[in-house]
Amino acid sequence: MTGIKKLCALVLVLMLVVSAGIFTVSGAETSDTNEVAADASEAKGITIHVRHKDLTQPYIYLWNSLPTNSAMSKSYPGEKMTNANGWFNYYVPNVTKVNAIVTDAKGNQYSSEKMLTSANEWWCDEGKWYKYNRDNPDPVEDVDMREETIYFVMTTRFYDGDSGNNVHCWDDGQANNPDSDPAWRGDFKGLADKLDYIKALGFSAIWVTPVVTNASGYDYHGYHAMDFSTVDRRYESDDFTYEDLIRAVHDKGMKIIQDVVWQHTGNFGESFFSPLFTKDYDAMFNSDITKTGKIEKEMVPTDYLLSSIGLNSPEEYWAQKGAIQYGQRLNLMKNTTYTGDNGNSTGSLPSSKDYGMDKISDSDIYNPNNYYHTGYFQSLNWDDWTCKYAQIAGDCVDLNTENPAVAEYVVDSYSNYIDMGVDGFRVDTVRHIPRISLNLMYNQQFLDNAKNAGKSNFLMFGEICTRYTQIWYRGHAEESTPYYTWKESNSKWADQWSWGTSAEDINNNMNVTFDHYLEEDDPTDEPTSDNAFLNGITYHTPDRSMASGMEAIDFQMHRMFGDAKNAYGFAKGNDQYYNDATYNVMYVDSHDYSPESPDEKNRFAGGTQTWAENLDLMFTFRGIPCVYYGSEVEFQKGVVIDVGPNAPLSATGRAYYGDYLEGNVTATDFSEYTASGTVADTLASPLSKHLSKVNAIRRAIPALQKGQYTASSNYVSGGNMSYIRRYTNKDEGVDSLALVTVSSGATFKNIPNGTYIDAVTGDVQNVTNGTLTVPTIGKANMRVYVCCASGFTGINGAIGGSSDYLK
Repeated sequence: MTGIKKLCALVLVLMLVVSAGIFTVSGAETSDTNEVAADASEAKGITIHVRHKDLTQPYIYLWNSLPTNSAMSKSYPGEKMTNANGWFNYYVPNVTKVNAIVTDAKGNQYSSEKMLTSANEWWCDEGKWYKYNRDNPDPVEDVDMREETIYFVMTTRFYDGDSGNNVHCWDDGQANNPDSDPAWRGDFKGLADKLDYIKALGFSAIWVTPVVTNASGYDYHGYHAMDFSTVDRRYESDDFTYEDLIRAVHDKGMKIIQDVVWQHTGNFGESFFSPLFTKDYDAMFNSDITKTGKIEKEMVPTDYLLSSIGLNSPEEYWAQKGAIQYGQRLNLMKNTTYTGDNGNSTGSLPSSKDYGMDKISDSDIYNPNNYYHTGYFQSLNWDDWTCKYAQIAGDCVDLNTENPAVAEYVVDSYSNYIDMGVDGFRVDTVRHIPRISLNLMYNQQFLDNAKNAGKSNFLMFGEICTRYTQIWYRGHAEESTPYYTWKESNSKWADQWSWGTSAEDINNNMNVTFDHYLEEDDPTDEPTSDNAFLNGITYHTPDRSMASGMEAIDFQMHRMFGDAKNAYGFAKGNDQYYNDATYNVMYVDSHDYSPESPDEKNRFAGGTQTWAENLDLMFTFRGIPCVYYGSEVEFQKGVVIDVGPNAPLSATGRAYYGDYLEGNVTATDFSEYTASGTVADTLASPLSKHLSKVNAIRRAIPALQKGQYTASSNYVSGGNMSYIRRYTNKDEGVDSLALVTVSSGATFKNIPNGTYIDAVTGDVQNVTNGTLTVPTIGKANMRVYVCCASGFTGINGAIGGSSDYLK
């Protein structure tokens, strides 16, 4: 498969090369002794560095340079590179942009095509392009991601750092988004400009919405991919790319988590799975595409699309009614006209033997490689097995995640972002992928690739969306959040799996997933774990041998955060069903849902004190806290989160936040900063100051980051949210013990004697009889008494600044 992809890429590049006129266009004079500029950082030009284990003498082919075509190569395979210091080098003078591929003397391709821009130096290492020398150490340390806290931004709605890449979506006209607030507004440059704001709040990791190239009527959020392998240029600037953002985040000592979608693409095809369109960014940025409704200027139908549906020109395609266009696209992607002869795609699940080849496409034109589930699976029930094989929305066309060729391309494409430096993935729509597919073809492959990239602590956590108030979703283990955190316990599933890509192989794997569902769906037969729990008040090494590598967003806590004690009580009673709940990601609301609002579709409006209480729990209980942008000022509270293009974004929970961030802020450390202007007022809000303090407390106490917990009556009495957390690691020289109570007093019993210091107030208690009692405290106040006795990892006094609630 990889060889086929490389061959296709080579053919495409050679076509581009021919179209560029390489045999006739005059280029700059070059020689075998081209020298690297003495100071590339000051030169108006680009220095290219190449190394490849299979190349003893690389060449670099150049075309389409700016501001002139002076750097175009005279002939293929291009210019001979010079060897120095372990790299082959070539200097391209007097350019700001140039397209390049690495070749050898015979013209064989050894890299992808790359537009080199916004940097004076580029490195191509083993065929992959980078803006930074991979021999230099990454400025951020690879640590357990439970040490981090996460700030979640919808990039296009956060901060506008470059108005030159602002564009409307096609449906902005329907939504009434004005020119002053186009859907594509915030960008990578703007996010980088405000990293100090996020750091001032105390957050050490940033979750960004999907970055890959998108296409749909309303794609500003990033979940409608048309090319997994490339970054959407609407996020980037001429002088600032995604790789620059990653490096900027790391330079601040922070991590970046990329939202990824493995389950579906948009309905305009995908560059590898179904190349129906190419995107003309020049038309988008340089014409009146910023006026809505100009889809035909941006999207260029491919010859494959036109010939498949019997049309001769893009004009003929666009002349059709929209519904006809959509039907044609979907038929090419899914073979929607093929219904099969046997079985029924609704109701209770039959045995796989009831299904034959009728589940997959048998066409040479419509979904010929079975990269997508066929249109046979038209009926979707959100609450049973059909949600694994059907389309969840018109703009979300479901991939056949049981096809090894699909998995290979997805893993290859997204692993490139790990190579760029991404520290973790938030994985979209996990519940719509069979767990066996993830366990056999996705999870471990990503973790192995991350480890090879120097990220042994790479974090993946899934949106296993269960809007339900019980741990087992409507009686289905296979639809439930904790289920996905486990590996397969029976090796027979791997033995039955097919790794080929023929129709028979793919059909076999779908049958295996059906049988797997039947056998694994009973929630009464699910494993349990003590990984999140102390043994008494002693920490024990967790057993992660059965961890799938896919951690979970804690949807039950999320739904119950209308009242923190309910969220806590549910978690305490059900954490044993996760492989290790200390890796759960906790948030109150998000870009999709919030607790207890009408149908959970409005941003949280429970009030500032309730917010503060929720944050107290999130930042001291097990798991990784996450906060959605703007929550620190209760941004858009009570407003509907998302209505698609049926209202202006300014009237939704995805409104533009940048107005709150104007001014200057400099973070000297996490939760420590100076600021002026509007952003200073934003950081002075009650919840901003509260967040800064709870972030600082969590950051200083290892037990609150990676500790196990107990609320056993042998050790804790009184209080609705009172617990002990402890983390011990002899190799790290750490033994951290914390006594926590939120919103009420409590008594902690049978604890080590010695000095305890409250991280909230600095109060000191000397325990001599194994008991420490906390008097009654008000709602949203808390106490975190840290054991500072000999041998324990203590603190020196109160941590963080002031808070209206922590006092």
